Amino acid sequence: MSRTLTIPRPDDWHLHLRDGAVLRAVLPETARHFGRAIVMPNLVPPVVTGAEAAAYRDRILSALPSGMDFTPLMTLYLTEDTDPADVAAAHASGLVTALKLYPAGATTNSASGVRDFDRVRPVLERMAEIGMPLCVHGEVTDPEIDIFDREAVFIDRVLDPLRRATPGLRVVMEHITTRQGVDYVKSNPENLGATITTHHLVINRNHLLVGGIKPHYYCLPVAKREEHRLALRAAATSGDARFFLGTDSAPHVDAAKETACGCAGCFTATNTLSILAEVFEQEGALDRLAGFASEHGPAFYGLPVSTDTITLTKGDPVTYPPRIDTGDGPVTVFDPQMPLHWRVT
Repeated sequence: MSRTLTIPRPDDWHLHLRDGAVLRAVLPETARHFGRAIVMPNLVPPVVTGAEAAAYRDRILSALPSGMDFTPLMTLYLTEDTDPADVAAAHASGLVTALKLYPAGATTNSASGVRDFDRVRPVLERMAEIGMPLCVHGEVTDPEIDIFDREAVFIDRVLDPLRRATPGLRVVMEHITTRQGVDYVKSNPENLGATITTHHLVINRNHLLVGGIKPHYYCLPVAKREEHRLALRAAATSGDARFFLGTDSAPHVDAAKETACGCAGCFTATNTLSILAEVFEQEGALDRLAGFASEHGPAFYGLPVSTDTITLTKGDPVTYPPRIDTGDGPVTVFDPQMPLHWRVT
């Protein structure tokens, strides 16, 4: 017997769409189910100014298939030369929703990111004044710090001092991957939220490394120990409004993943909702899926919850194509390594 669950149309609070042929191919995979998404600015070159954000938004909307309804929520890439006035003007106009902080060298296309955090304090102070959220890739890049410890060290060394120095700054810890990240959010009742990805609810570092390297499970921040995955699942399914969905769906063509120095990212846009329903059902928390996927994110960003709905139906196992074809080559869809029984109907 089938079972159904209807929730407000979800939003994705951390999404990579890329550009050009890849953008045109992957955008429908998100727009099919999601009404809005925070779009990452780490293109080459990065989206730094309001004018560049407007041009990128126009390219996204031009790539949207006829009949699909989707709103890209644009972000700017924070650099040490970012102009606080340009940021404030872009936010005031409604063009830009948030600013993204990448520590230099932390992830894909982050070479233009921040090295000296003192140099961006004027921007952060202006953001605190106007209530503009800062989306943070929370990892240190010190080569002496083990890659599995970079998030926890970032919280102590960078994030907590930064927030204390800038009272009122609204911060989203993007794609948290550790128990320490969960605990830090829980210990801060105001102006702090965190996105959790689909894939970090499903995989730990064994999935990446045991039996051979699995390049399509390689992402940044990298998947951690099982204890951290379980902490993320508990947070996501808890009903705590400080945690919400940001898929960090990050397409790379297979040739860039399956190589001696592969790119980081898991492409989950296609099957995220099926995976999430499965995870929440496993945790006995289907009644909290709407909060995580549809309600907590808009509340943090001060936006209305969607008045549209989607319905998930549980039945026979559902399969998805193993890859999406693009003009630049195929992109592999994330494999959760478990049967999926929920589909959007």
